[in-house]
Amino acid sequence: MRILITDDTHPVLLTKLRKAGFVCDVKTDIGYDETLAIVGDYDALVVRSKIPVDRRFIDHAGHLRCIGRVGAGMETIDVAYAESRGIRCLNSPEGNRTAVGEHAVGLLLALFDKICKADREVRSGLWLREDNRGLEVSGKTVAIIGFGNMGSSFARCLSGFGCNIIAYDKYKTGYAPDYVAEVSLERCFEQADVVSFHVPLTDETRYYADSRFLNSFAKSIYLINTSRGAVVQTSALVEALKNGKVAGAALDVLEYENMAKDGLGSENMPEEMKYLTQCQNVVLTPHVAGWTEESKVKLAAVLADKIIETMKTN
Repeated sequence: MRILITDDTHPVLLTKLRKAGFVCDVKTDIGYDETLAIVGDYDALVVRSKIPVDRRFIDHAGHLRCIGRVGAGMETIDVAYAESRGIRCLNSPEGNRTAVGEHAVGLLLALFDKICKADREVRSGLWLREDNRGLEVSGKTVAIIGFGNMGSSFARCLSGFGCNIIAYDKYKTGYAPDYVAEVSLERCFEQADVVSFHVPLTDETRYYADSRFLNSFAKSIYLINTSRGAVVQTSALVEALKNGKVAGAALDVLEYENMAKDGLGSENMPEEMKYLTQCQNVVLTPHVAGWTEESKVKLAAVLADKIIETMKTN
């Protein structure tokens, strides 16, 4: 059986697959059309985000039994259509859930303790202690939206901070450990001091955090997003930062994440994005929450194991 790998990944993926007896072709320098021309020769495909696996692509993949994505998000793959054609779709969120949970805690601490602002000031010769008086996580209510691999990891990392952890997941019940309370969305609106998003990007979650959502909270909240940029509507977030409904935001993912690729420099950056970059109460990181040395290995190893099991049994 032959497997096509179209993106760079840790060598453990290739090692495991070849050890299991698969013939693996690594072609990281080809695009959509080139892949389309050859995918029909393969039994399995491994991708990241470079090549969209849409209906046209799947129609050309007559022998595919499995599509694996090195990572968690599946928004670049038409999963429903692929599975309707008998193709199993796999990902490996177990590989970077620890990294995402830890990074989300880091973002929260950076917000509460004004770490990024204080660092910039000290480097410029300022020593402003009172201006950088922070907040404690202990005693706050943290609402987690989406309690899968990433949300549960964040909760686990938070469990030693003495905060009140509540979680809302539309598609689950009976999921929470004893240090987390399962609640309705309405209760999140009533109680949350911090809101952290851990949901996939779907038609349902695109712009989930819009003006109506943000204005529903009883308190001024701190917002964390390590899921996908378009889950939070940037224009709504900016409005909420300006009017105080959001006291601060920490974003590892952005609606305008393709700025570099699209040539959006400082001169033609969207006004909402420009505002975020100039905000003292906003912390930004470049989609690296799940991007650790350890997660690179684990993402590839977990996916390889899933592909091997699927190809043996499917």
